[in-house]
Parts: sequence; C-alpha cells; structure tokens
Amino acid sequence: MAIEFNPMRSLIYVDCAKEEYRHKLKHWLYKYHVPESMSQFGPYVSKYAFYPALPTPLDGERFGPIRMQLTEHYWMVNPMSMQLQNKALNEYFPIDVLKWQGTVPDDDSEAMLGGDDARSTGGSDTGMPPFIFAFVPVWWEEDFKGKERTMEDGPNYRWQFVMNYPEGISAEAGDKWFYEEVIPAFKEMPEVTRILTSKIIREVNGCPFHRVVEMWFDAPSGWHKAAVEGAADIKKPDWAETDCFPYLKPYFRFSSLFLTDIAESDNYSQYRGYIPMR
Repeated sequence: MAIEFNPMRSLIYVDCAKEEYRHKLKHWLYKYHVPESMSQFGPYVSKYAFYPALPTPLDGERFGPIRMQLTEHYWMVNPMSMQLQNKALNEYFPIDVLKWQGTVPDDDSEAMLGGDDARSTGGSDTGMPPFIFAFVPVWWEEDFKGKERTMEDGPNYRWQFVMNYPEGISAEAGDKWFYEEVIPAFKEMPEVTRILTSKIIREVNGCPFHRVVEMWFDAPSGWHKAAVEGAADIKKPDWAETDCFPYLKPYFRFSSLFLTDIAESDNYSQYRGYIPMR
C-alpha cells in the first residue's frame, strides 16, 4: 500500500537534567544521533534543525524550562506509519541518554532502547517527566497578535511552551480558560509582540500535551514583566495545580523553551560530521 502524503511539523523538547551531562548529551547528539537520523529519514523529512535553549530567565523554574534544545522536523509522511517500521539499522540510544534528559531515573540501570521506545519514556505513571515529542500542523492554526511583524523589527526572544490540563478537565473546559483569560491578558501586554498557537496532533504518537503556544518579546526582562508580573492578574481556574500562573504542574502539564530566531544547526545544510576541536 502506498504511503500517504501527510506534512507535519514535530517539536522535541530535549532537556538537560544536570550540567554534569550537557557535554555528554551534545556528544551523543552530534556524533551518533544526527548522522543516524539523516540516514534514516532523509527521503521523507524536508527540514531537521536544532535550536539551543537560552538560559532560564528569572522566576522561570515554575514554567518547566527545558535546558538543552528544541529539535524540529518537517515530515512529509507520518513517521509512525506501519510502512516505516522496518529499519535496516537500529538507533544507538543507550538509556544514559534518557538519564541525561531526565525522563528515566538516574540510577545504575543499563539498557539499549529503540528510538521509538526511548521517545515514549517518562510520564505521570512513572513519576518522571514525559519525553516531549509533539506533532503539530506545518502552519500555525491561530494568530492572535503581531502578524505585521517582519525581520526588520529586530531579534525576538521567543517563549515556546506546551500545555495540557489536569486529569478530569476536558480540553474544551481548559481551552475556555485559555481563550477567555490567558489570550486576552497577554494580547494587552505591550511587552508581548507576537502570539501564535496550534493544537498538538495527539493521535500521531499519544503526546501527553494538548497545545503549543509561542509568544515573542524583546528581551528576558520583557518576558518577566509579562509572564510573571502581569500574568499574576490572570484568573486562577478552579482546577489549578499551583498557586501562581500558569497554574499547571511544571514539566508534567506545562513545559517551556526560551529561544532565539535561528537554529544552531540546520542539519541538512550545515552538519559536516563530528569534528572535535584540536
């Protein structure tokens, strides 16, 4: 059976659980993971890029900050399709990589996982944060502010986050609060220059998050004035899990990345192998 053309974007939030692990994680990514990935999905992924996470801003810990990078793919087909499951080479994915990212316990266990199994680790039933692998539409679904912005308006301090609502709260009920309380509040804040959002396509891989949002600012100070100081006035929902906005459990129901506009490595055009400093 012919495989269906199904363009999607995916976002992988790669955390670094400890600074002890950052250099190890980067070594694995560039020595093993990039060439393996390109050899596997080169024929059906049009873009594959790494965006490094910026340092966590003041008071950012309650927003579930990811400290390593965003990995972005643009897929031409659904990679979970049965036709794509037989692979000539398995990924080199030792369990240490997941310990470095904080989605499995940092203990003495040793194992080699398949890539798809690795990207399904963590979650509330294990007590560890979930591995965030979110599929979204190629184009943003909703644009709430800043559509007139161009590159001439200067560099952007991007706050991208994924969110979900507590168990027992429907997406419709949660989104009612999101649309009626959160979006209007941020639209009115002069520090916010751009607001975009899409629903996550959860049926692709069972991603535990419901929505991705991106807001832009001129600098971390603007983010703090809006997301910490200004957002303190956003109505607390009845189902709140925490006392302060965003009222959701960090890493389990709300996770953030702070980013610049450009990739550290647009891998198809820039990767030239693992060449260490002499």
